Amino acid sequence: MVSPTLTAVQRLCRRPLCEIRRAQAVCIPAIHLHVTAATMQASQEDFEKAQEKLKLLKNDPGNETKLKLYALFKQATEGPCNSPKPSMLDFVKKAKWDAWNSLGDLSQDNARQKYTELVSSLISAESADQKKDDSPDEGRHDGYETILVTTKNNITKIMFNRPDKKNAINRKMYGEIMKALEEAGKDDSTIAVITGNGDYYSSGNDLNNFASALAGEAEKMAKDGAILLKDFVDHFIDFPKPLIAVVNGPAVGISVTLLGLCDVVYASDSATFHTPFSQLGQSAEGCSSYTFPKIMGLAKASEILLFNKKLTAAEACAKGLVTEVFPQRTFQKEVWKRLEAYASLPKNSLAVTKQLMRSMEKEKLHAVNSKECEVLQGRWLSEECVNAVVSFFSQRSKL
Repeated sequence: MVSPTLTAVQRLCRRPLCEIRRAQAVCIPAIHLHVTAATMQASQEDFEKAQEKLKLLKNDPGNETKLKLYALFKQATEGPCNSPKPSMLDFVKKAKWDAWNSLGDLSQDNARQKYTELVSSLISAESADQKKDDSPDEGRHDGYETILVTTKNNITKIMFNRPDKKNAINRKMYGEIMKALEEAGKDDSTIAVITGNGDYYSSGNDLNNFASALAGEAEKMAKDGAILLKDFVDHFIDFPKPLIAVVNGPAVGISVTLLGLCDVVYASDSATFHTPFSQLGQSAEGCSSYTFPKIMGLAKASEILLFNKKLTAAEACAKGLVTEVFPQRTFQKEVWKRLEAYASLPKNSLAVTKQLMRSMEKEKLHAVNSKECEVLQGRWLSEECVNAVVSFFSQRSKL
């Protein structure tokens, strides 16, 4: 089984794995006279072990690192770049060629050594991160696959954890978020925080959830989806403690509409907010048909919910959807320092006051949620929505 990281390198470099295997089959590293046979054997052995270790990486090291790995492998197995320079318009091949060519006359021995050291550093860094994540004081909760849940310093953090899918929310993730909210509502934490892992906060509903509709199970999908969505949003309406959204990057769809049910929303200046419902033949959800006009006024809410206006973090803050915006470079440090101060406050006092503030609207929010899900069920069965989803999958298949 090829690891996600190696697959990512493969995609970036247009099947480098195949090239690597072919190269391994036909390329014999040059042996310099001043290097002993034993030293050379050890170097080659380390190089081969590094290739195996690369498959164990769980996290994507990023395009720059993947290009370095590709270039060093080519240099180690074939020597200096010997292929013609690709067209400037072929961005992928050009990036690969530039990375390999930049190594110049670096010897194959040194390329093997550098490749081995780079892989070793990636493994070490990931191991250190894993140890940090698994440390006892982090209070990590078990039993989750699509989210990370931790409790520390009186804060329960629920982190969307599908960074390779831009934290798109699939059916399993819906269920796990609800379970996490139930547990957080009953544990000893003072506040709960929702955030995303990686560059995105969340790209919203995973449109693969609609796959069953395209397979001839539209009515069942629509009915089950409406029930799931209603239950999901109800969990946010009923959450008893202060609930804070820490929006670390772009947010789309349901991840945006739910912000109206959070008590405080902090955003990085790299975040954007987009609800492209009409583009997909759908309608508003997450109680946004009620909360958005109340928060920002009917005209501004209409731009967002009807006409798909994407907001910057500053615009969302000006409209009242976001509480405060922080620079990306200091976002995590500033926000978590503030959250830890909030979590030191008397938790029962916070919970009681929140419930007082929300009690007058709870019944209204549940009614709005029910109506929105009823309308959405119909939209999912509409020709407009089906055509829009089919178009989405068709466009994605061409990428």
